[in-house]
Amino acid sequence: MSEVSDIRAVLFDIDGTLLVTGGAGAVAWQRAFDDLHGVAADIAEHTDAGMTDPEIAAIVFREVIGREGSQEERAKAIGCYLKHLPDAVAESAGYRVMPGIEALLPRLVENGLLLGLVTGNIEAAAHIKLARGHLNRFFSFGGYGSDSADRTELTKAALRRGSQVSGGILSDGACIAVGDTPRDVKAGHGASIAVVGVATGSYGIAALRDAGADWALQSVEHGFPA
Repeated sequence: MSEVSDIRAVLFDIDGTLLVTGGAGAVAWQRAFDDLHGVAADIAEHTDAGMTDPEIAAIVFREVIGREGSQEERAKAIGCYLKHLPDAVAESAGYRVMPGIEALLPRLVENGLLLGLVTGNIEAAAHIKLARGHLNRFFSFGGYGSDSADRTELTKAALRRGSQVSGGILSDGACIAVGDTPRDVKAGHGASIAVVGVATGSYGIAALRDAGADWALQSVEHGFPA
C-alpha cells in the first residue's frame, strides 16, 4: 500500500464515484439502438457496473439483437450514443455529484496532486458527463474505454499519460485509484497501484474489502488517504 506522503496523483472513476447521471447513459444507449435497429434495449438488464462502453455495445448486440455486431456496427452505435448523451444528461433529474467530491477535488489540486480519470466511458462521453457538474477543470489526463475494453489496460494508459503530464515524477507507489466497484479494484491492482474503494455506487464496504481494496470508505468524506 502506498504511503500517504508518496502520493503524487489520483485517478478517479466517474460513474458511482465522482457522480451519477441518474440513468442518462442508459437512456442514451436506448435511444441509439432504437434509432439504428428499432429495438428497446434495457441496458441495466444486460450490463453490470464498471463495464466499459465497448463492452456495453458488444453485449447489447449479443443479448438484445441476438448476434455479434460487426466492428463497424459497434462503432456506429457508440457514435449514435454520443449524439444522444448530452441531451440525456441535461434532462436527467437524478444527476448529482457524489458526497464530498466538490470539496475534495480542489483540495487535492491545491495540495499539488495531479488528478486523472480512469473510466470505462469513452473519452467524449466522460467529458459530457463531467461537464454538467463542472468537474472537467480538475482533470489533466486519463484512461478511457476508447483506449481499451479492458479496465486494467485503460488504467495503464492513464498512468502513461500521467507520467507524460508530470514529467515522469509518477514513480512506483506515487499514484492511487478511486473507484466504486470490484472491477475498479481489480484494474488498479492489475496496473500495480493501490485502490481506494468507495461505497457510493452499487457495492458496499464489505464487497470492496473482499475485492481487495487497499482502503474501503463509505465515501470520500471518510478517511480519504491523500
